[in-house]
Amino acid sequence: MRIRSMIAVLATAAAGLLGASSGAVAAPAGPQPIIGGSTVSSAPWIAAVLSNGSFTCSGSIISPDWVLTARHCVNGTMSVRVGSVYRSSGGVTRTVSASYGRYDLALLRLSSPVSTSYVTLANSNPPINSTNSIYGWGMTCYSGCSAATQLKTASVRVTSNSATDAYGGQAIRSTRINGNAWRGDSGGPQFYNGAQVGVASTADGQSIQNYGSVAYNRAWISQTAGV
Repeated sequence: MRIRSMIAVLATAAAGLLGASSGAVAAPAGPQPIIGGSTVSSAPWIAAVLSNGSFTCSGSIISPDWVLTARHCVNGTMSVRVGSVYRSSGGVTRTVSASYGRYDLALLRLSSPVSTSYVTLANSNPPINSTNSIYGWGMTCYSGCSAATQLKTASVRVTSNSATDAYGGQAIRSTRINGNAWRGDSGGPQFYNGAQVGVASTADGQSIQNYGSVAYNRAWISQTAGV
């Protein structure tokens, strides 16, 4: 993702974008970042989000015609790869015919439907101290490496439901248990109890990540995508 690196927002207010383009980012101190976690062998509801043909973010498939990702990921000609845990191969690709954003969430309308499994969207935020799962193709080290080839997952602990995403919307803040989100994980899903509760927005590159709240934006998602 272009997880907006929380280093900048923590310098001013405390948040950072998780996007795939890394630039020259100094490696922060702390545990090695999904930095950490483990690889995933099956996730039919995941989507690799491409900008001008290049991987930029992660996302989730919420219906045959719609992918949910982060608003800061939307740039240029958008497309997605679905049906594969590998960001650059397998599955099928679809171009994006339209995109809609609210805070740091984006809905991508696909040019033609895909037949697969779709995520269940949560109607409430996860409990404080709950263990949640995050997914994405983000960088596996702080600098000097590319986005993960195979999808990864990690466990995180929720510390707040009143954080903010990159555009000021309500967000779920969590800290790492066995891994944390970093650049390239932006737009990827966070799950609690089988339902998607968040969309990766910002991170500090060490332990903390903010995921835009699905519940907070639930009415907009329903009105826009009919999901």
